[in-house]
Amino acid sequence: MVTVALVDDHAIVRQGLRALLESDPNLKVVGEAANGLEAIKLVKRRKPQVVICDLMMPGLNGLETTRKILRLKLKTRVIMLSMYQNEAYVLEALKGGAAGYVVKESSGAELFQAIRVVVAGRRYVSPALSKEPAVALYLRKAQPILVDPYETLTTREREVLQSVVQWGTRRDIGAQLKISPSAVKSHRANLMRKLGLNTNHNLIQYVLKRGIIPMDEQKSLRKKGAHTSGAEHRDDAPESSVPPVNRTP
Repeated sequence: MVTVALVDDHAIVRQGLRALLESDPNLKVVGEAANGLEAIKLVKRRKPQVVICDLMMPGLNGLETTRKILRLKLKTRVIMLSMYQNEAYVLEALKGGAAGYVVKESSGAELFQAIRVVVAGRRYVSPALSKEPAVALYLRKAQPILVDPYETLTTREREVLQSVVQWGTRRDIGAQLKISPSAVKSHRANLMRKLGLNTNHNLIQYVLKRGIIPMDEQKSLRKKGAHTSGAEHRDDAPESSVPPVNRTP
């Protein structure tokens, strides 16, 4: 679950953004602020992963608000949301520490994409603006902010990730971890989103490459064949199509 705070001096804009973001079950809006000073207090209190901030606001503008948020050292990522498609504004925002710059005429899908990108530790700029010469040059030269997606997983999500290839089915995983099959499904969906994995095959390959399970189990898993079968995700169906690794007593 990615936590988001909204900062805009127009209530109707905040309401629209909240409705849009809350349509995605993986996003949670944890607060709103009408200006920069309120935003800083909100970030201190709620510590959101992402702040979506208007560029132009009375009093403390979005650029200065971003700088002050970054000084809090909370690892909060700021996406500047602006009506201005101006190369100079984009550069100022990026140099000031913003992780993203999205124009207000963008689609909801683009905003979702921007959130995913900045949470993964990269920068996002609306496509048309990213091609502006000075912006493109800055993005090429700027040192990327890299965050290992595995580090964003919760303890429970890591347990589920390992258990998927060891125990096989939601029911079995749930029994081992003492959680419900539906909780297993939810944790699995969250961890796959955070790791950028789209298929069971990708998940298995990730586990093998990362060395998450013991070496003897890796060999057993490879022998069984890391391939997908398109099985339905029933409570008693394997979370991956690879048969669970045989456990020695």
